[in-house]
Amino acid sequence: MVVFHAAERTGGHFAVGAAGVDVFFVISGFIMWVLSQRKPTTPARFLRDRLERIAPVYWIATGVMVAGALAGLFPNMKLTLGHVFGSLFFVPHRSPSNGEIWPVLVQGWTLNYEMFFYAVFAGCLLLPSRMRLAALASIFIVLAGFGLIWTSSNPVFATYTDPIILEFLIGAFIGKLWLEGRIPRPATGAGLIVVSLLGFAFVGATYIGFGPLSFGPLAAALLIGVLAMEKGGALRHIRPITYLGDSSYSIYLWHTMAISVVAKLAPMLSIPAAPAMVLAVVAGVAVGVGAYEMLEKPIGAAFKGFRSSDQTRWPLPRSSGASSGGA
Repeated sequence: MVVFHAAERTGGHFAVGAAGVDVFFVISGFIMWVLSQRKPTTPARFLRDRLERIAPVYWIATGVMVAGALAGLFPNMKLTLGHVFGSLFFVPHRSPSNGEIWPVLVQGWTLNYEMFFYAVFAGCLLLPSRMRLAALASIFIVLAGFGLIWTSSNPVFATYTDPIILEFLIGAFIGKLWLEGRIPRPATGAGLIVVSLLGFAFVGATYIGFGPLSFGPLAAALLIGVLAMEKGGALRHIRPITYLGDSSYSIYLWHTMAISVVAKLAPMLSIPAAPAMVLAVVAGVAVGVGAYEMLEKPIGAAFKGFRSSDQTRWPLPRSSGASSGGA
C-alpha cells in the first residue's frame, strides 16, 4: 500500500498495489479465526482487545488530520461534525470534500470494514465453536448478495454489502484448514505463490477483473502458498522484515502524510518521478516506524499494564480462569 500511494502521488504507476487491501482482509480473517480457536475468548474481551489495538492510534492520526485542516494545511479538505464523528467511530460517511465514502484519514476506510468484521465475528463467538464459521459465512454471503442485487447511495449499506467483505470469510476458511493441518506441501505452495503473483501482474497490466472478485481468490492463493512454505520450513524469519510487519499498522496510518509532503516538495526541487516515488516510500515507512516506536508501542504497553494491575488487584478464581480460556 505504501508503494501504491507513493506512485499515485508522485506520478508513478502501480495501480495493482491497491490489491494490498484485499490481501490484508484475507490475512485478517485468517488471524482472527486462528486466534479465537487457539485461545478462546468472550465477545467482550475480543472487542476490547481489537479496540485497544486499533482505535487509540487511529484517533490520534485522525486528530492530526482534523487539526491540520482547521489550521489551513489541507485547503481542499472540508470538515463537518458528522463526518468527523463518523470517522472516529468507524461509521461509513460520505466525505464533504469529494462525496466519496471516506473518513477524515482516507485510508481509514478499510478500518470501517475491519471493525464491522470484528463486530460480526464477536457475535459469532456466542455460538458453539462448530457453528461459528457457518454463521459467519451465512451473514457475509447474504450481505454480499444484497449488494449484488440492490444498489444504494446510503454509505452504510454500500459499505457493508460490498463483495469485498467475503475476503474476511475466505481468510477464516483458510484458518480452519491451517488448524486442521490441511495446508498443501511446500512445492504446491510455491506454485500457488507464482500463480498469485502472475495473476496480480495480469490484472495490473490489463485492468481485467480489477476488484475483489479477482483479488480475493488471488490473495487466498498467496496466503495458502506462504503458509505451505512456512509449514515446510522453507521460509526464513528475517528480523527487519518481521519488524516491518510489527510496525505495519502505524505505517498504514501515517505513511500518506509523509508521502504528501514528498509529493509537494518533489516538483519544487525538480526531483524526477522515479526518485520522488522512492523517496516517498522511504519517508512513508520511516514516519510509520517512528509512530510505532513513539505511539503504538507505548500505548500498547500501557494497556497491558492496566490489565496486569487489574488482574493483580482482582484475581480471577482458578475455576473461572480455566472455564474462560483466557484472553
